[in-house]
Amino acid sequence: MDNDARNKALDDWLDYQQRVHPRSIELGLARVREVWQRLGAAAPGPVVITVGGTNGKGSTVAFLEAMLVAMGKRVGCYTSPHLQRYNERVRLLGREASDAELVDAFERIEAARLMPSRAAIPLTYFEFGTLAALWIFAQSKLDVAVLEVGLGGRLDAVNIVDADAAIVTTVDLDHQDWLGNDRDSIGYEKAGIFRSGRPAIIGTREPPAGLLAEAARIGADVRRAGIDYDFSPRSSGWHWRTGDVSLDLPTPLLAAPCQTGNAAAAIAALHGLRERVGWDPCALAAGVRDAQLAARLQRFARHGAADVIVDVAHNPQAAAVLSSWLEQNPVNGRTFAVFGALADKDVGGIVSPLSPRIDRWYLAGLDTMTTRGLSVADLRTPVAAALPPSALVVAHANPRDALASAQKQAGEDDRIIAFGSFYVAAAVLDALDAASGPERIS
Repeated sequence: MDNDARNKALDDWLDYQQRVHPRSIELGLARVREVWQRLGAAAPGPVVITVGGTNGKGSTVAFLEAMLVAMGKRVGCYTSPHLQRYNERVRLLGREASDAELVDAFERIEAARLMPSRAAIPLTYFEFGTLAALWIFAQSKLDVAVLEVGLGGRLDAVNIVDADAAIVTTVDLDHQDWLGNDRDSIGYEKAGIFRSGRPAIIGTREPPAGLLAEAARIGADVRRAGIDYDFSPRSSGWHWRTGDVSLDLPTPLLAAPCQTGNAAAAIAALHGLRERVGWDPCALAAGVRDAQLAARLQRFARHGAADVIVDVAHNPQAAAVLSSWLEQNPVNGRTFAVFGALADKDVGGIVSPLSPRIDRWYLAGLDTMTTRGLSVADLRTPVAAALPPSALVVAHANPRDALASAQKQAGEDDRIIAFGSFYVAAAVLDALDAASGPERIS
């Protein structure tokens, strides 16, 4: 530990964690498990639910939290990445973890990884955060801990904990450098969060063979959407069923059509754990109705100005969902896009499904916000290749400038959709918070 490693403020700790490991990502469980064992390896809660998948993880965690809270349970949730504050990653009994709680956890983790007479263990930024969440939860006498996988599943730090039930929401191409170049390979990695004999919820109706094969090899209690449980729309709300159990549920506040599937997977997990956490249809309905999550088609409106809609769609599957929502929710005016992306993303695959829905593109560089971010010059080439020659494209150095430019050109009948990365969403939310007058609608 360096001379200043103790008594750091939270921001100092986060900066330190960015520097202490030579890589931002290093998959594998041996290092983080060893530090966890040095910390005592206390379970984060008597019941643990792990949530993985390409898209929909954060929303599914939000549904689980809202349902369990409505059931009167003490719930802790770990998610990543954050949008505006690191503290968002660790939610404890309905509130964000405090700076003091996080700093205390980081100090303990640092002492454990540098334990005298034992080999020092390098940890990544994400691994520090995962261990901090597990430590905080273990001290908090929770009923249920809900853990979101950061990347993949099998080798993600979250997977040092054996989940009592695990959910894989969707499987599509993303993070191919780490997980493989096809859905079977990616599905295999994501199935690594399943455990033998325990509920394994597969939230997609079309899972890849690699996911199913690995779940079978593990011996998980597989519960597939469309086979072991199902859901369908009703004239008012929607219907969920499994075996002889059925529920009539309200429309989620979270707007995208895919959110019904995320809520259905969350309910399937709780049904699999009903003997341990209980089963309360009224609480499930309340959780579906009340769950909220920032930057998931989050709408901001101001009188006389264009609506701004913020979404974290950052891969082709999410972009296709966003495109469908835009088609189903037309406006009288035009739709402008504020868009930025990380260097490892399939920019063309994100832009193509949205091309028919966007009238003008305001590109934003992310290179000053993260080393993984594309500069606007590097972003413009793949965007132009995915759009027709007549497309209107404006380039800006960062999301805040791109948003300001779009707002200047947009009329009150237009709308602005900001998406492409959590960094875009965070910058736009910060800008909206700093502006006077925007009203959050949903």
